[in-house]
Amino acid sequence: MKVKVGAAPARGPAPAPPLSRPGAVFAPDESAGPQPRGATAGRILLIEDDFLVASQIEAALTDAGFEIAGVGSSADEAMELASSRRPVLCVMDIRLAGTCDGIEAAIEIFKAHGIRCIFATAHADREARVRAEEAVPLGWLQKPFSMTSLVAAVRDAVSELQGRK
Repeated sequence: MKVKVGAAPARGPAPAPPLSRPGAVFAPDESAGPQPRGATAGRILLIEDDFLVASQIEAALTDAGFEIAGVGSSADEAMELASSRRPVLCVMDIRLAGTCDGIEAAIEIFKAHGIRCIFATAHADREARVRAEEAVPLGWLQKPFSMTSLVAAVRDAVSELQGRK
């Protein structure tokens, strides 16, 4: 039997289409509540020095309809991106590459731009929470956390910032 290049196989089920394609549009999961849209969703800045964790967070937030304003891995990058991209919210790890930590970065970002954050960290002890009070955080996610809980926390924070809560 001859098979032409690019022809479908003679037997068996057709291969499933890829789950995600550039430009593909999928209906939102209505069971999760109202979905953020466009400018109303706000731009989220992500500061995480673990590349794999940052990639997972970025994908989860993008899939949930949020726009990522930028991804950084140090306090210096956090401050630079907050200044240039003006996100509505920052998801911030505490332990970061470099000399400053995420709490110091969050405080500076809040003082300079009024941008608040959600801390996503394994280091949420009492001392860290007291140090972070100056940043007026909107929440804390203890690592390891699920992407579902992250998206819910970000939705709640954006709603609070937009006065809908």
